[in-house]
Amino acid sequence: MFFSIVIVYLVIIAIRYWLLSLNLRHLRSKGRSVPPEFVGVIDPERLNRISTYTLDNSKAGIVESIIDNVIIIAFFFGGLLGLYDSWIASVPGSFLARGVLFFLVLYYAEALLDIPFSLYKNFKIENRYGFNAMTPRLWIADLAKSLLISSVLGGILVIAAFAIILYSPMWWWLLLWVFFLIFGIVVMYLSPYVIEPLFFKFEPVKAEGLEDKIRALMDRAGLKVSRVFQVDASRRSRHSNAYFTGIGRVKRIVLFDTLLEQMTQEEILAVLAHEVGHWKKRHVLKSMILTEALAFAGLYLAYRLIGWEPLPGLTGLPTASFYARALIVGFAGSLIMFPLTPFFSFISRRNEREADRFATDLTGRPEALASALVKLSRENLSNLHPHPLYAKFYYSHPPIVERVRSLGGQKPLSPAEK
Repeated sequence: MFFSIVIVYLVIIAIRYWLLSLNLRHLRSKGRSVPPEFVGVIDPERLNRISTYTLDNSKAGIVESIIDNVIIIAFFFGGLLGLYDSWIASVPGSFLARGVLFFLVLYYAEALLDIPFSLYKNFKIENRYGFNAMTPRLWIADLAKSLLISSVLGGILVIAAFAIILYSPMWWWLLLWVFFLIFGIVVMYLSPYVIEPLFFKFEPVKAEGLEDKIRALMDRAGLKVSRVFQVDASRRSRHSNAYFTGIGRVKRIVLFDTLLEQMTQEEILAVLAHEVGHWKKRHVLKSMILTEALAFAGLYLAYRLIGWEPLPGLTGLPTASFYARALIVGFAGSLIMFPLTPFFSFISRRNEREADRFATDLTGRPEALASALVKLSRENLSNLHPHPLYAKFYYSHPPIVERVRSLGGQKPLSPAEK
């Protein structure tokens, strides 16, 4: 059993690296040709910059993944999990206290290991390509706030989880599923007011007439939003974006100030119409239903497996605590979910196509959305030549060239728009 799960994990690693190598070889062979839809907007110099940015990020990702895999193998299959579990058992305290300690220490260890990679990506790669705008002080402040938020939310989840397990040993999986569902909805309501303002300064949209146009667009779509904001994303990065946040009556539209600088108002409206499409087509609701269905099945399966006597043997351990058993079940679940990655990617890409069609129907301007997508890919240095198999496996959005082509191509931009 032990060797079987080791082999499964190694096969998954091999598949991941094979797909990545396919993608990088495809980029090297195709990356010098400008797609017809991008001619006049992306020149050979910009295309070369896109290729090197993709390659640099991929190389950094490979190094990070190798180190992560070595640590995971050592932890789960090299005996470190057993040592860690024994240390937790030696700490005085209740079942609840040791459970919190078990998972929070692992979280902090993972966050600590991620620091050098985050520093390299932000202050080396992102700096090199003109994206990073963060100062070391701001980076440290963001890290501290992220750790604090994760500690509070994660602590609540872990404490509640083990309290429920103690309260109802037979039905904890069902009660825990209900709690996670309610907790997730509460966080979605509170995030726009409590969490997001810790990282961004929210202001009314300053572009003259834009908010009125956005509200008129929302009215045509039959969607009510509480506020329309722009945020100072440029304090951290030159990447651009726009998103909806919150649910129910607290839905709000958020525009990056970088997006407002890069695009015309018609292009911004087209991007927002795409986001509206996700709401009107109930993609958010469908995603939540699918996620909760999987969580329901996963928690029930965890309930059945945690008490399974041979479970510790999957990682070569003779015995394991409840916490370690839960961790082993979670690890095994991640291996089971890997083959489903292309299915979830397919669902996501289908939703993106539906949102594109909705946006063009709502605005009547497919060329505006195409133009916006071209600008986004140009400014964010998005890879124009992903390998088809890699894209089918991992991409949550259709490749950008495919999206622009399906919208009927891209009209040349005027010098003022560029």
